[in-house]
Formats: sequence, C-alpha cells, structure tokens
Amino acid sequence: MSSTLDLARRLLALSQTGLHFCQEQYDRERYEEIGEIAAQLLALDSNRDVQKLRELWVAEKGYATPKIDVRGAIFRAQTVLLVRERVDGKWTLPGGWADVNDSPAYAVEKEIEQESGFTAKAIKLAAVLDRNKHNHPAFLFHIWKIFFICEITGGEPRESYETTGVDFFPLDALPELSTGRTTAAQILRMYEHHLKREMATEFD
Repeated sequence: MSSTLDLARRLLALSQTGLHFCQEQYDRERYEEIGEIAAQLLALDSNRDVQKLRELWVAEKGYATPKIDVRGAIFRAQTVLLVRERVDGKWTLPGGWADVNDSPAYAVEKEIEQESGFTAKAIKLAAVLDRNKHNHPAFLFHIWKIFFICEITGGEPRESYETTGVDFFPLDALPELSTGRTTAAQILRMYEHHLKREMATEFD
C-alpha cells in the first residue's frame, strides 16, 4: 500500500508535469491546486510548513523525473572508504547529486575527489537502485541511486566543505551511517561486486 509520502509525491509530479505541458489557464489553475493539495498532505504527514514544502518543490521545473544520486565504493582488503557528512555527522560512501552535463562515471569520480581528496576511476557499474525500495528514510523527491566500484588513482585524504572526515573502515566494524545516503547492506553488496567483477549490474 502506498504511503502518504508516495501519494503526495505522485500528485506533486503530476502537478509539475501538467504545468510544464499545459497552456490553457483553467487547466493550469487545476494543476496548481493539485500541487497545493499535495503540499498540504505532506505537511500533515511531516509537521513541516506548507509554504516551505511548496517552495522546495517548485524549484523543480519541467517534466517531473527522478533525481540521480551517484555513489562510489572503494575497498582496500576488507575495508571501505567512507566520508563523514558535515550535515549530519554520519558516514557514507562518497557521492551526491549528478550534475547536468556530467556523465555518470565522471559525476562519481568528481564527487569522490571533492568529498575525500582522492582521485579515482570508475571501474564497474554495480547497481541502479530505486531509493524507495532499499530501507532508506523517507525523502520528498523520488531518487535513483547509481553505485560504481571505483579504484583510487591518486590524491590524499582531506576534508571538504561537505565532509568532516575521510577514513577506511573494516566491513565488520562500520561507523554510524548516514542511511539516507548509504546503508550497510549496500556497502556489503558492493564488496561482493568488488570481489567478483563479473557479477551482472543489479537494477530495480
């Protein structure tokens, strides 16, 4: 059964896409009303301000599509490279939103360098996952997560404006994870892909 968030997110997407294609004023008003109702549903479910939710959503224009989050998994022996997010103080595989005009591989390589200080090469596309299906906390936008197996080519660890720590952790002693970004199950699954490069890319 769909949650309130799922339903409200779908209504917001219909509103956004309808406003993108629609020229007739009365129909535009109806799509705007659909968006307003969806924002009110989200506010009721999350105790967040309706206006702030609407402002966050309307920053997105055009046909509504999932957002793309890229993550790079780098292993040394039985340890994994993690960065500590400045926002919540928890750890994750380096990565973030893919930028317009970047290829997926370049996007993850750029994120690794920006967040960890290491330069890296994307070696294998391991998984393309629907965030909703993998035990992440609820989030306003619908997100596809793209996981790459990567290898370090240079650089050295350093903090950034987004991160306050860079380190390798044993797979059996992971720190507190920023589960909106990366889960322990995903890290362990990426390690299997690291060990068995011939494994097929996973997708939802």
